[in-house]
Amino acid sequence: MSSVVTGLPPHPPEHVPSRRRRYLQRRIAVGSAVLVILAIVLYLPFSLLAPLGVAQRSVTPPPPLQAAAAQLAWPGFGASAFGAVGYPDLLSVSGTEEALPMASITKIITAMVVLDAKPLAKGADGPEIVFSAADRALYSKYTALRGTVKPMPVGASMSQHEVLQVALMASANNYAEAIADWAFGTEDAYVGATKTWLAEHGLSHTTVLEPTGINPANTSTATDLVALGKLAMGDPVIADIVDTPTLTLPEVGTIKDTNQLLGSDGVVGIKTGTLENVGSSLLFASKQKIGSSTVTIIGAVLGAPDHDTLYPAVSGLLRSIASGFHEITLADKGQVFANYRTAWSATTSAKAVSGAKVLVWGNTPVSAAVSVADIRLVSRGEKAGVVTFTVGENQITVPLAFSASLVDPGAGWRLVHPFGLGD
Repeated sequence: MSSVVTGLPPHPPEHVPSRRRRYLQRRIAVGSAVLVILAIVLYLPFSLLAPLGVAQRSVTPPPPLQAAAAQLAWPGFGASAFGAVGYPDLLSVSGTEEALPMASITKIITAMVVLDAKPLAKGADGPEIVFSAADRALYSKYTALRGTVKPMPVGASMSQHEVLQVALMASANNYAEAIADWAFGTEDAYVGATKTWLAEHGLSHTTVLEPTGINPANTSTATDLVALGKLAMGDPVIADIVDTPTLTLPEVGTIKDTNQLLGSDGVVGIKTGTLENVGSSLLFASKQKIGSSTVTIIGAVLGAPDHDTLYPAVSGLLRSIASGFHEITLADKGQVFANYRTAWSATTSAKAVSGAKVLVWGNTPVSAAVSVADIRLVSRGEKAGVVTFTVGENQITVPLAFSASLVDPGAGWRLVHPFGLGD
């Protein structure tokens, strides 16, 4: 007799999946497909449209640039100073700081003050000045004072420009006073106008009591005279006159500039000054070629015992000044100041658009600061930044441009290198 066990559910065959298992498998499959589709939908726009990472950058600043200090051959007397056109203030000074007699250098001031009152364009003759008996008397006056004079016939006439030429080139005292009287009427009016002019131009250590310099109380410092020289050489009329070696005029004859250095050591003017029992002085301008640059040096030497001492001293000083200037190359055209490399190994450089040189005095310090942009994609020739050179108190800027383009690496690289995207 068989027995029957009851209360247990029937056991399904192992090879027949249950409905629940099939349901779970379907959900897993569908979920996986959805995730794959979502990943593709999200990843493709990110990889294809996301910004590229910033290129790696390495900056190559130029080394510090500094020339040697100047070794100057100063005269062993009086006072000396010099500067240069385009350079602020003085470059160097030596000797006494006291005001010394400037003698006929006064005539440069007279010419400047006259031209301030009676302007004259370069190349123009200006109005005619007719010499009177009073003018003729100036010849005798300055002859008695052992001053330089030139003929001045009564009734003769010369242009304003010609009178200035005789006064400055020949250092004729009678011509200097004559043109001051012509411009201002009286010596007192001239002195008043001169005092105002000196104050307006900051020449506070200069005293002028009469227009020729024959009075030793006409004094100035070497530093004031350098400033005066810059003003005078900036006036085209005066600069042209003081750079004229010889001249022939009908009423005067042939005159020669009193500056014995004119035409040597690069000297292009400007005025001698000599007084008996006082000494000799020179306010000078010299154009010096340094490399591819030209500099105009303005200097003053006061208080030499005589001309034989003065001129060699000025020549030696000038040569030492010229050797103290140095032309420094700040940048060459095409010089690289920064390199870039992208995540896909493309490269470009920030290069100088143009070269730059500068003329420096002595050991003037020169430094550089490179300022370039962070980049992703750029075009060749696009602005990359600047290099700013600080030369003493001045700044010179050199623009930089990219040497090559950086273009998008394309979809293939983007899809394979997701970590090269974004910042």
